[in-house]
Amino acid sequence: MAFLNWLALKLPGRSLKSRIRDDPYYRFQSLDEIRLAVSLGIYIDVQQATIDDWLRLPGLSIHQARMLTQLSASGVQFYCVEDVAAALGLSIQRLKPLESILQFCYYDSESLCLIQRINPNTATIETLGQIPGIKPVLARTIVQNRSTNGTYKNLADLQQRLSLPSQLVANLMHYLSF
Repeated sequence: MAFLNWLALKLPGRSLKSRIRDDPYYRFQSLDEIRLAVSLGIYIDVQQATIDDWLRLPGLSIHQARMLTQLSASGVQFYCVEDVAAALGLSIQRLKPLESILQFCYYDSESLCLIQRINPNTATIETLGQIPGIKPVLARTIVQNRSTNGTYKNLADLQQRLSLPSQLVANLMHYLSF
């Protein structure tokens, strides 16, 4: 990420506007940059924000970004900037200037965004069997392979080790978290 920011600074003709628009990891340096991002249609969906999304905001630490992401992943909904401030233990005045780039979207309970993701490195056969597309035989295979060969690094590692078809992996990626 640092390399991308460095490269963007060194490339001739790359305006701040194009760096903000084209680099999804660009870390905003000021409120003016946040206003520019908003004018370009760039927002952060608080309910779906990744650690990288949170780190784009000036003044947020990696620890704060992780905590917000973990809270969202566990089903905590943030309804306003005050909720985010409370979760971080910060004053509302500290986060109010960032409010323009934050979107507080709401998703129904059937939305893929609210699926409780399961870690195949810790899940039981029964838990894995609850995921659409994982039959009992595959659930046992996941657990047995994990016991024999160690934890899965990521979705690609799981696919390779178990020789899973790409269509199944495409369906599973919404339900698994490593």
